[in-house]
Amino acid sequence: MQEIAPGLTQWIRFYDEWNADVASYALETGDGLVLLDPLDPPRELRRPAHVVLTLFYHARSTAELRPRRIWAPRRSVKPLERRGVRVTDVLDAGDGGPGAIRALASGRPSELAYWLPEQRALYAGDVLLGSPLRICPDSWVGKGGQTAVRAALEPALELPIARVLVSHGDPVLRGGRRALEQALLQAPSAA
Repeated sequence: MQEIAPGLTQWIRFYDEWNADVASYALETGDGLVLLDPLDPPRELRRPAHVVLTLFYHARSTAELRPRRIWAPRRSVKPLERRGVRVTDVLDAGDGGPGAIRALASGRPSELAYWLPEQRALYAGDVLLGSPLRICPDSWVGKGGQTAVRAALEPALELPIARVLVSHGDPVLRGGRRALEQALLQAPSAA
């Protein structure tokens, strides 16, 4: 586990489905412990009050953790239920979640990004990849591809972003707004 900002911790686990490491995040809030897209959290994080998911593919360890509340994008609810995860709180872009988390459009219908205001962090599950920060391939997004992601995330540039957190690759821990701006300006790519 690594603390990356006050009240914000990251841990990394190898994920068999991806055959790669993925990151998950824990956020200490006035509403209780919030886990973002959790995969096999460390023992001290195994009793969260809330789990917030970016999309249904990131159900990961959610069902076994039994949080009081599970928050997820509207378009991910049915696929999550098929995976044994019962969503208690449905989110749409613009909605607030636990600990002042704000849901943002991502350009992918079943996925949301999240603004963590206290930590000045933007979190994206799959639409942004790290190392370096970039938009995911068109094939991950479906209709609209990278163009839709760019259009959806462009308003986030108005936020005072210090960090950009991702599930796949390294997060941006300094200069987050600039890194996001550069990622959104990159020419579309297939990979």
